[in-house]
Formats: sequence, structure tokens, C-alpha cells
Amino acid sequence: MAVTLEQAQRVGYTCLKALLRFAFMVANNLVAIPSYVLYLIMLQPLRILDSKSFWYIEGVLFKWLLAMVASWGWWAGYTVVEWGDDVKAVSEDEAMVLVNHQATGDVCTLMMCLQDKGTVVRQMMWLMDHIFKYTNFGIVSLIHGDFFIRQGRTHRDQQLVLLKDHLENYYRSRNRKWIVLFPEGGFLRKRRETSQAFAKKNNLPFLKHVTLPRLGATQVILKTLVAPQENGTPSGGDAVRKEGKSKGLQWVIDTTIAYPKGEPIDIQTWILGYRQPTVTHVHYRIFPVKDVPAEPEALTNWLYQRFIEKEDLLTHFYETGAFPPPQGQTKAISREMTLSNLWLVGIQSLAFLSGGMWYCLFQYLYHCLF
Repeated sequence: MAVTLEQAQRVGYTCLKALLRFAFMVANNLVAIPSYVLYLIMLQPLRILDSKSFWYIEGVLFKWLLAMVASWGWWAGYTVVEWGDDVKAVSEDEAMVLVNHQATGDVCTLMMCLQDKGTVVRQMMWLMDHIFKYTNFGIVSLIHGDFFIRQGRTHRDQQLVLLKDHLENYYRSRNRKWIVLFPEGGFLRKRRETSQAFAKKNNLPFLKHVTLPRLGATQVILKTLVAPQENGTPSGGDAVRKEGKSKGLQWVIDTTIAYPKGEPIDIQTWILGYRQPTVTHVHYRIFPVKDVPAEPEALTNWLYQRFIEKEDLLTHFYETGAFPPPQGQTKAISREMTLSNLWLVGIQSLAFLSGGMWYCLFQYLYHCLF
């Protein structure tokens, strides 16, 4: 089939736009990430004198970095519509966020849609595959205190011990509030066949849009972060705060990401922007942690039930283009998530100004010394 002039122009424009976006992303990383590291090196005396203020500043810088990532998708027209419970209501409480995992773009989507949720982004901890440590953003996550988990049966027990130690050492000492994990343990396309075979063998539901979750990390987080029991009930939810003490993990936020036609956005698309503007849909359900069972078998069943519900949510979404209404209601209400372009431009400008400042400083020091 012959290519028309209009088609050739469209392809050429898409390629040029992708090249310019990639160049901007590289420049953005070259100034923003080193600036983040250098600011925190300069602030090490503050870390010794006032650790709380140091981690507050680090959290603000971390949120700005995630906003820069969000801006790449936002300016490409990759927006988010939210459904279900309003998580802003619990943004100041401690929460564990369980998310289905389809592609690398899931993390970028969360970086975007959590930007307007108060202090959440600067006070959150991520659990991610250890390979992420070796990406350009790995040094930022290491400093921030995220946990890199190594997948595979041979590493599982050791990784859970390391996760427990990590939470005890870094979660509350750095005033973290939300912890985000992907319990499926990998991308849908990679785990679906194995999960379906396991389900068939153990007489469990056949799932197409999600996989059966793994228990380990969820159980460790609940055991480590839920406050000690009082009167037989975990002191989460509406428990009274003790003076000077954390209320502990109070909520589990079941988060379901859905892409139109089941076509997820990957990180390459997010960066290059060659896909047409796309609306990603994110559904939230909030559960008080006191309603989550602690015993392994009961917790496994509870976690499986959440992902069976995700399957139903996604099936309804792919059939109708919308999530179903909450139980007892006749209509589902959606909320369009928005970001301020002025704010994003301001953050990007600050990053490039910081990069210029550090460059001039090092040039000055070099000439002074040599």
C-alpha cells in the first residue's frame, strides 16, 4: 500500500516529537537527579542536628522529582480519571497501597495521580523490583529509602527478613506514611499463565485481567507496621492516638489501574509520547486495617478476594468503559485528576536553574583549586 504525503508527515512529526521529548527527558535527568543528590549532601549537617527537618526537605525534593516524571505524561495527554473512595480523606494517615501491575507505566501513573493527595508523595515508600536500583532513578530511591525486592523462590525468605529490617530501620525514622507494593510480583503478561495454572491446580478462580497475589510482603508489612493491639483490636482506624506515638498502619487502599482496551502504557511511551492521548482509570477502595485478618491463611483468602474483585472491576471496565457503582448505589462517580501546568513549569525551571548553579559552582571551585 502506498504511503500518502499526509501519512508520511504524520509519521515524521511523531518521530520528531519523540526525539525532542527524549532529549528533554535526558537533559531533565542530567540536571534534576544530580541536583537532588548534591542538595542532600550539602544538608548532611542538618541531618545530624535535626533529622526530622532533613527528611522533610528530602521529601519535598522527592515529590518534585516525581512531579517531573508526571509532567512527561501529562504534557503528552496521558491523564487520569479516578473512581471509588476518595483517598484524600486518609492522606495524613498511615496506609498500605495494593496495586495491580500491568506495565512499567503503572508506576508513572501513580506518580501522577498521587501528586494532589496532600503530603502522600513526599512521605511514601515504594517496594519495587531490584532491577529498578540500576536505573537512572535508582540513586534517588536508595536515598529516599525505598525497598528493592529480588524476585524468585530462592530469594523469597531472605528478602522478607530484609524487608522487615528495612521497615524497622527506615519507615518511621523518616516519617513515612504510605507504602506502595504490587502483590502480584511482576507484570500481568509475564505471570498470567503461571497464575492460571496454580489456580487450576488449587481450585481457585480463573483470572484473566490480574494474577493471584503473593502473601509474603503484605504479611511482613502488616506485622511490622500495625500498632500493638489494645483490648484485642489493632490500634488503627478510629483508635485514639497516644501522646507521642504513631497510630500505626490504619488503612489498606486497594488500587486498580485500568487502561482503555486493556492496552497498558509502558515507560517508553510515557517518555517518547508517540501514543495518542490516553485516559488511564484508577479505582480505589479503602479498608480499615482492623478488618484485615492477621493469620496467614485468613490473610491469604482476604488478599485473594481483593484480586478477584479487581478481576470483576476490570471485566466491567473493559465491557463498558467505566467502573461499576459501589454496592448499594446506582451510579459510579468519577473524578478527573488535574495538575497545574504553571506548577510543573516552575519545578522544571527550578531543576534547570539548580543544574546551572551547581555547574557554575564547580567551575569556580575548579579554577580556584587549579
